[in-house]
Amino acid sequence: MEDLLQLIKRCTICEKHLPYGANPVMNASSASKIVIIGQAPGKKVHETHVPWNDKSGDNLRTWLGVDRTTFYNPTNFALMPMGFCYPGTGSYGDLPPRPECAPQWHPKLWQQLKHVQLTLLIGQYAQGFYLHGMQKKNLTETVKAFEDYLPKYLPLPHPSPRNNIWQKKNDWFLVAVVPTLRQLVANILFT
Repeated sequence: MEDLLQLIKRCTICEKHLPYGANPVMNASSASKIVIIGQAPGKKVHETHVPWNDKSGDNLRTWLGVDRTTFYNPTNFALMPMGFCYPGTGSYGDLPPRPECAPQWHPKLWQQLKHVQLTLLIGQYAQGFYLHGMQKKNLTETVKAFEDYLPKYLPLPHPSPRNNIWQKKNDWFLVAVVPTLRQLVANILFT
């Protein structure tokens, strides 16, 4: 696994498309129990080289019911975005993850991940890639039907503060999904 992580950290496969250059950010261990597949690093994550080191990460850790130490322990969580580098910004926020990363690196990572008990699919890109057409008509309906994907996957919205409006419109998320998520995480990590 360590050799693979070093290869990923040196990856420049899509560098010509990245306004801030290649800087792959992820974390994993062959002992990881939960895989978190997000979108792509934001600018702060790009600058600090620490996955989920922003407000989105704070929100995600709250949903999971874990502290930073637990979260950044790679035997607990593998942090594998769909795109490992910051894609830059567009008219409506960060650009989508580069399409080269997941097909190039995810299969190789999965070969090394032997102890995974749950995979969290955060956002439409991860859900589209991993659910292979089994997702519902939109992200909201996919997340609402989260039990359909258990025990392997649990789809989630992106924890960005920009999604606070979505959470207010969909109060069932904090009532039904987050408590289930916390219980699953606690059962996997602490029992």
